[in-house]
Amino acid sequence: MARYQAILAYDGSGFFGSQRQATSRTAQGELEKALRQIGWTGNSVVMAGRTDTGVHAEGQTAAFDFPEWNASPADLLRALNAKLPADLAARNMRLVRADFHPRFDALSRLYRYRLFCDPVRDPLRERTAWRVHLAPDDETLCLAANLLLGTHDFAAFGSAVSEKGTTTRTATRSEWKKKPNGERQFEVRADAFLYRMVRRLVFVQVAAAQGRCSLEDVRRALETGQGQTLPAGLAPARGLSLIEVEYESLK
Repeated sequence: MARYQAILAYDGSGFFGSQRQATSRTAQGELEKALRQIGWTGNSVVMAGRTDTGVHAEGQTAAFDFPEWNASPADLLRALNAKLPADLAARNMRLVRADFHPRFDALSRLYRYRLFCDPVRDPLRERTAWRVHLAPDDETLCLAANLLLGTHDFAAFGSAVSEKGTTTRTATRSEWKKKPNGERQFEVRADAFLYRMVRRLVFVQVAAAQGRCSLEDVRRALETGQGQTLPAGLAPARGLSLIEVEYESLK
């Protein structure tokens, strides 16, 4: 057997998240279904992390063991993509060391969130971005993003992935960019993320930039892990994409 790493891209609109479920369509479930059609006999692929229902990916990482064969990773990539549905693709494939684990070996993850301002519905753009009515102040967005850099207790912005897990995370990148079409994009990289952390961070930053809470409220929440003064809510899943999972050498 040989272990392969696959980089996956998917439109999350048609998936109930990434992790396999018994009765719902998921990215992992579709990947395993396609692998079985080309000779895979494993029980489960391993993925770098979960994405919520409706969240997209450009760089989700999966690993699986596959019987040694004479074809190259490029041939396996083509064979797999021929069986995958239109809203899921393997963008890259390579051999990795036998003990590689997509989740536990990850050094960091990069997410991108997209939003735009328009009082009128835009069905095509809203498939992959959050439409907000009141334009956020761009300077406030940038100031809020800067507050997130470094090591903080993000308990006010998400929940631990396990019952006794820590809520402390280190963000090494946090920035907003305004595109020529008026779209705002938030990119954040951290060593790991809490459950629904990015969507909560986006919601609170936008709230601050719309005057519904203050930057001091955000700073206090990061210092104390308490978010009582922050408005409740999450940014919609459709604006979020997992862009990249970073690793050291995998050979």
